[in-house]
Amino acid sequence: MSPHRARWHTQWPTILWLTVVWVFLWGDVSVGNVLAGLIVGFLVTTGLRMATIDFHGRLRPLGIVRLFARFATDLVRASFEVSLIALRPGYQTRGAVIGVQLRSHSDLYLTMTAELASLVPGSLVVEAHRLTGKLYLHVLDVRQSGGIEAARQSVLDQEERVLRAFASDDELVAAGLRP
Repeated sequence: MSPHRARWHTQWPTILWLTVVWVFLWGDVSVGNVLAGLIVGFLVTTGLRMATIDFHGRLRPLGIVRLFARFATDLVRASFEVSLIALRPGYQTRGAVIGVQLRSHSDLYLTMTAELASLVPGSLVVEAHRLTGKLYLHVLDVRQSGGIEAARQSVLDQEERVLRAFASDDELVAAGLRP
């Protein structure tokens, strides 16, 4: 395979992932949104110089279904909770910035975990340390999240679902998880 063709072959997963993120951000699965996501993903991967991310994992269909089913559940639940906060007159939120040390040291899994955590209403990644694998998130209301430790555990659970959907057996073991 020529180097040019190999580059395109490795870019398609990134384009597809960017399309999924695009559709989630718009919150509307339509032909137009999917096409726009594909175009934006194509422009981003061809127009911006990005470091290559090595993928040594494997796609685990059951893990992927669990990841997205739980993400959809979290999305609905968190949207409801944030709307309750917004509609409750005089309610004082207890926001916090928390640090979460991730188990994996892969840039890919750190990015996926950070994106999924940021897409859920009520939490936002404010900083990600690549070298240490640590995420810092702003949590809208730690009381409603069950406390700081519960919010931290929620991110670790999200990371575990990402790893169980995409990581190799060796990567799972390195992260301290049983394959």
